[in-house]
Amino acid sequence: MILVTHHERLLNHVVPDFVHVLADGRIASSGGPELAGELEERGFGWLESA
Repeated sequence: MILVTHHERLLNHVVPDFVHVLADGRIASSGGPELAGELEERGFGWLESA
């Protein structure tokens, strides 16, 4: 199943195997479920500079 969301709280109910972050139509970052938590804490700005 593919789940697209902007809300990390949804991931309290569905634990993903992989998290991919899309920016400008491309995958900007990939990781495990911990990436969703990092995005909640840091926001998306740090991905723009990477």
